[in-house]
Order: sequence, then C-alpha cells, then structure tokens
Amino acid sequence: MKGYTKPLIVIFLVLLADQLIKTWVKTHMYLGQEFNIIGKWFIIHFTENNGMAFGMEFGGEFGKLALSLFRIVAVAGIGYGLHYLIRHKYHRGLTLNVALIFAGALGNIIDSVFYGKIYGYESWFHGRVVDMFYFPIAEGRFPGWIPIWGGDEFVFFRPVFNLADAAISVGVILILIFQKNYFKEDVKDDVSINSEIVED
Repeated sequence: MKGYTKPLIVIFLVLLADQLIKTWVKTHMYLGQEFNIIGKWFIIHFTENNGMAFGMEFGGEFGKLALSLFRIVAVAGIGYGLHYLIRHKYHRGLTLNVALIFAGALGNIIDSVFYGKIYGYESWFHGRVVDMFYFPIAEGRFPGWIPIWGGDEFVFFRPVFNLADAAISVGVILILIFQKNYFKEDVKDDVSINSEIVED
C-alpha cells in the first residue's frame, strides 16, 4: 500500500464532501432555488443537468445512457492510470492531481448512475448531476460592433458546477502548470571504473 495512502485520502475526502453537499442541496432546496453566500458574486443555485461538466448537455435517452457508460469506462481508465503512476513511482504531485480527477469523475458518476433511482425520478444510469456553485463575477453587454454577440448580455463566470467538476478542473490545470516538473527525466551519469576517484 506504499504510495497509495495520500491519493486514497484525497479521493475519499473529495467524494465525501461532494456527496454531502449534493445530498444537502437535493434534500433542502427546490430546483432553481438560490441564495447568496458572498454578495452577488458567490451564489448557491440548485440546478441539475443531464450532460457533462459545467452543465453541458448530451441529450436524449440513448445519449444519457451512453454518457453514463462512457463515464464508467473513463473513470476505470483513470483509476488504472493512477495505479500505474503510483506503482512506477511517478511524481507525487502528479499522482495527487490524477487522484483529484479520478475523484471528480467518480463523484459525477454516482449522480448519473444512482440518483435517478434513489430519488425516484428515473431508472438506473439516467440520473441527473446536481450542480450548485455559481460565480457571476461580472455582468454586462457585449459592444454592438462585436459580430454575432453584439448587444447580447454576458455573465462571467456563467456555468453552475459542483465540487466534482472543480476537482477535475483543478487536477487538470495543476498538471498543465507543473508538467515540466512532473514529467522531467532524471539523467543518470554512467558510472565506470575510469570515472571513480581513487584516493591514495
């Protein structure tokens, strides 16, 4: 189990927090309800989506089932990758970030596989992912001279997401930022008799 302890702790804590938050939102709020945490910039807004991260849709009965099955295959692949990284003693930061991605993917799989049946609105594998974090940091209108969107309202940051989405995003971003450290190769000097220093 050497090397597995910290990644497993990360996975457990992210999954626990993600499911506790989703369960509280699901059982204490009605769909569309929201309340402000920090002014108008940090809002808890209860919404559900049938699709991918940050509310992107992958609609249709078959599409939903296909997405749920794809998620399961993907998280199995990530889990195997994490096992490989730990076993081959890759950079600890890399393994922890992959653990974050794995936990986030697994957290959303729980919603899509089980929530429909648990909360009685759909069958297995057809559950909706619970989202709640909303950060409309800036609002306004695009200038009229901008093609396509000119005059339209915009909100930054518009997507409503959950802790699992955040874990995936943080893991990916940190890997991109620190990839040179994570994937650098250790160059070992060749040791030969001639390279040794012999002291008299």
